Amino acid sequence: MRKLLLIAVAGAAAELIDGTLGMGFGVTASTVLIVLAGLGPAQASAIVHTAELGTTLASGVSHWKFGNVDWGVVLRLGVPGAIGAFLGATLLSHMSTAVAAPVTAGILCVLGVVLVAKFARGASAPPPMKQPYNPVFLAVLGVCGGFIDASGGGGWGPVTSSTLMSLGRTEPRRVIGAVNTAEFLVTLAATLGFALGMWHDLVANAVAVAGLLLGGVIAAPLAAWLVSRVNPFLLGGVVGTSLVFLNSPKVLALMEFSDRTVLGIRLLILLVGLSLSVVGVWRSTRRGVVGGPTAGEREPAMATA
Repeated sequence: MRKLLLIAVAGAAAELIDGTLGMGFGVTASTVLIVLAGLGPAQASAIVHTAELGTTLASGVSHWKFGNVDWGVVLRLGVPGAIGAFLGATLLSHMSTAVAAPVTAGILCVLGVVLVAKFARGASAPPPMKQPYNPVFLAVLGVCGGFIDASGGGGWGPVTSSTLMSLGRTEPRRVIGAVNTAEFLVTLAATLGFALGMWHDLVANAVAVAGLLLGGVIAAPLAAWLVSRVNPFLLGGVVGTSLVFLNSPKVLALMEFSDRTVLGIRLLILLVGLSLSVVGVWRSTRRGVVGGPTAGEREPAMATA
C-alpha cells in the first residue's frame, strides 16, 4: 500500500510538472519511481510507458481536432521514434539492474542538465521561418528521442520538442501537435518492447500503472490552474535540478568518490541549478517574456512527455 501511494504521488507530481511545462512526465515519474518507490529502471520505464498509452492517445486526438498536426512530420518522426523506443525498451529489459541503474541515472542527469540550460536562457522560442524539415534529420532525431525515452524512462518531449523549437522552421503549435501525436507510436513501441521482455513484471505491476494514472488524473486540474500562476522558467529549472540531484549518486558511485565528496558535489549541483533557475526568471522579466515561454515552447496541459 505504501509503494502504491508513492506511485500515485509520482503520477501527481509528474502531471503537475508536465501540465505546467508541457514536458517532463516520463523523466519525473521514472525518477520518483526509482528513487522513492525503489523500483528498478526497467520496471519504472515499463510502468510509465504503459500508463502513457492512454494519455498520449488523448493528446494526439486533441491536437488533431484543433488542427495542430502535420501528419508528414508525425510519420517521419514517429515511425523512427517507435523503432528507437522498441530497441531501447528491449535493451533495458535484458540489462541487469546493476548495469541499468547507472545508465538510466546518467540519461536522466543529462536530461536534467538540458532542462536547466533551456530554461536558464529566459527567452521564448525564435520566430518560425516555416521551412520544411530534412526527412533524414527527422528520422535520426526520432530514433534518438525514442531510444532515450524508453531506456531513460522518459525524454521524448524534451529531446524532440526542444530540438525542433530551436530550429524555428514551422509554427510552434504544429511542432507541439506533431511531437505529441508521434509520441503515441513511440509509447506503443516501447510498451511492446517491455511486454516482450518482461511481461510477468508488467502484469505484476498493473496496480502501479493504475496508481500512476490515478495520481495524474487527480493532479491535472491543479496543473491547469498553476500554469497561469507559476513562472515556467523557475519551475523548469527546479525540475532539471531535481533530476540531476536525485540521480547523481548512482553516476558518482561509479567514480568511487568518498561520501563527503559526493555530498559536496550534490550540494554544488543544487546551488548551481537553483541559481540558474533564478537567472532564467530574471532574464525573462528583463526581456518582457510574460508567463515564460511562448505557446510554442510550452505544450498544452494535457500533453505528456
